[in-house]
Amino acid sequence: MKAFIKNVKSFLRDEEGATATEYAVMLALIIVIALGAISALGTKVSSTFANVTSKLP
Repeated sequence: MKAFIKNVKSFLRDEEGATATEYAVMLALIIVIALGAISALGTKVSSTFANVTSKLP
């Protein structure tokens, strides 16, 4: 039982998991921002092409 408690305390003090979690959260935020930017840019490019197409004879 003492070994189990020692392992739990060691796990709670270990900061490797926290670092990995922080990197995962940062990566998720970067992906969300990139998808938003691509979506906004895609809409704008699509409307530009539609305008050009409508003005061609």
